[in-house]
Amino acid sequence: MKKWIVAAIAVVLAGIGGMVGIYLNSTEPIKSAEEKAVKLLQQETELTQFSDFQLYHGEESYYVLKARNEKEQAVYVWVSEKDKKIMTKLVSDGVKEDQAVKTVYADREPEQVISVKLGMARIQKTDRPAWEILYKTGNDNLNYYYVDFETGEKLRAIDNF
Repeated sequence: MKKWIVAAIAVVLAGIGGMVGIYLNSTEPIKSAEEKAVKLLQQETELTQFSDFQLYHGEESYYVLKARNEKEQAVYVWVSEKDKKIMTKLVSDGVKEDQAVKTVYADREPEQVISVKLGMARIQKTDRPAWEILYKTGNDNLNYYYVDFETGEKLRAIDNF
């Protein structure tokens, strides 16, 4: 009986160890991208206190972070993965996340909002900071809705993705 208990504990511990290993391996590329973005921003800007790192993959990939400028104001920063161009916007100059979600609810009937993140929407060959809202409708279709970060207006929607 004791051998069975020891064997069961060993199997459970091995399973937990395997899951931890898989998790660490899967988050490594994100951590590496964050370190690369922060290093670039430290070299090229006066920004400090980096947080809320996100990877955004749209027409082009961007690293998106929150930081503080030299006046200690909260800013969002977009870094193009391709050409390393940096765009900075004051948090206070843009639409808040909850306002962007309200825009979706005013225009559509989402059953469930799955994710909301900052990204870059390409409109008429121009990249514009935008909130990307992924939501599900009653028939389980996934939809994307893009809200302009500066104006709060709908930029575009992708229905039934």
